[in-house]
Amino acid sequence: MSHAKVSTVMTTDVASVRPDTSFHELTQLLAERKVSAVPVVDHDGRVLGVVSEADLLHKLEFADGLSGHSILERPVHRLARAKADGQLARDLMTSPAVTVPAGVSVVKAARLLESQRVKRAPVVDDGGRLVGIVSRADLLKVFLRPDNDIQREVVGDLLHRLWIGPSELAVTVADGVVTLQGEVEQRSLIDLVARLVRSVDGVVEVLTDLTYAVDDTASPEARYYRPLV
Repeated sequence: MSHAKVSTVMTTDVASVRPDTSFHELTQLLAERKVSAVPVVDHDGRVLGVVSEADLLHKLEFADGLSGHSILERPVHRLARAKADGQLARDLMTSPAVTVPAGVSVVKAARLLESQRVKRAPVVDDGGRLVGIVSRADLLKVFLRPDNDIQREVVGDLLHRLWIGPSELAVTVADGVVTLQGEVEQRSLIDLVARLVRSVDGVVEVLTDLTYAVDDTASPEARYYRPLV
């Protein structure tokens, strides 16, 4: 079982700019493309940084000239002031940019966006060259997966690898919710099966109505068993 790759859900029609792109050109591009940020790339297409609306708004923030310099000025405030004076993408961009490799799974990409607190990120190939953009909305596309596809993966791949035959468990899927009914050989398999099914792309929730033939969690070997859900 494997998760979908970022390359299958990313947006490939990506606007990018060069380091010498002017402030006016940047604002015009964001407005025309109706995007909130744009990657800055070098002549080989490698991502150098990202210019966002927030980076450009610093020019308005300091437009009245009332916010004076101070030796006690915080670094983040000092950086914002520097960007307010910037005229080119190289002076305005946030660098280094948070990028996502095209070959990673949607699960890893989601964790990266969350940990870095960004809503979208440039997608790069093995050479660091821009190949797309992935957003939180793009990653959520896995939950549009048809129920039949989810059922086929659960029955034909996952349960097969656990040596559980299709006649032992009934698997139904409705709007991404998987229901498991039947009997498994060992009690510990219930938690294991539920966790593995939950990790299948497109699964929203797993409902288990399972019984077991043997309670292996009460045996001496139970000390090696750890619940997996």
